[in-house]
Amino acid sequence: MDLDQGSFEKIIKNLHDGLYFVDRTRTITYWNKAAARISGFTAAEVLGKACSDNILNHVDSDGNQLCFGGCPLAETMTDAKPREAEVYLHHKDGHRVPVSVRVGAVTDETGEAIGAVEVFTDISNRSSYELKLKELEQMARLDRLTQLANRNHMETELQIRFEEKKRYHVPFGVLFMDIDNFKSFNDTYGHAVGDEVLRYVARTLVKNSRPFDLYGRWGGEEFLGIIRNITGRDLEHLGNRLRLLVESSSLAHGEEKLNVTISVGATLFKEGDTVDTLIERADRLLYQSKNAGRNRLTTG
Repeated sequence: MDLDQGSFEKIIKNLHDGLYFVDRTRTITYWNKAAARISGFTAAEVLGKACSDNILNHVDSDGNQLCFGGCPLAETMTDAKPREAEVYLHHKDGHRVPVSVRVGAVTDETGEAIGAVEVFTDISNRSSYELKLKELEQMARLDRLTQLANRNHMETELQIRFEEKKRYHVPFGVLFMDIDNFKSFNDTYGHAVGDEVLRYVARTLVKNSRPFDLYGRWGGEEFLGIIRNITGRDLEHLGNRLRLLVESSSLAHGEEKLNVTISVGATLFKEGDTVDTLIERADRLLYQSKNAGRNRLTTG
């Protein structure tokens, strides 16, 4: 069956995956509904702009800004070869979203790239986290501001992980995180902005979590991640990836871009630990990160 132009446009407009076209200057010429849903940017906000103009700003898992090197779309426009990658786009609300991207060149009759098309898929664990949120709401264990588990639920979850470790020898660790200089956001911009900073960090944690891990608000500007079935090296890598994703993003406030960083303490369960000793050690490591200059991770 042949498709006319109108049918083709309707299909790509309503794709589940985000899709956009750029011309030879990497200026965005088309932006479908899913691209708006996944990124938070409407077509009206992005058409006619370069994809690096405070829009997607892809970074890799090490926090490297791909617009300045290693961008799959830019490389495909150079050699006209298709590419696939997993990167993190910058949502309009400030947080990072993990996406799988597939890039193809748009070529002229000589085979020279005159533009490109990128299709991107949200690969965050949305469905599993939505299920967790429903369970937490039923148990009244949800922090209303951040929509993360509250401290009561996190303490219960820690007890479950302790029993799991004793019975089945499943290793686990914790990431204890604190927003750097949080008081200055409240003092300078007001508590409403401070609340948005908390939500922004919470969204970054949720969007980039594994389905069997849990993140919660421990209190104030502190967050706790309970990370199951992980080694010390992988726990450090995960904590640093979250830290870099927060650091490489920004929160829009009027004409300003507010930059946020977190300090992290990371530790695995050790034989003889109690909930108190595990959290105390993580807290001590967190403050070593603070004292060493903030925006860093300390393990122990």
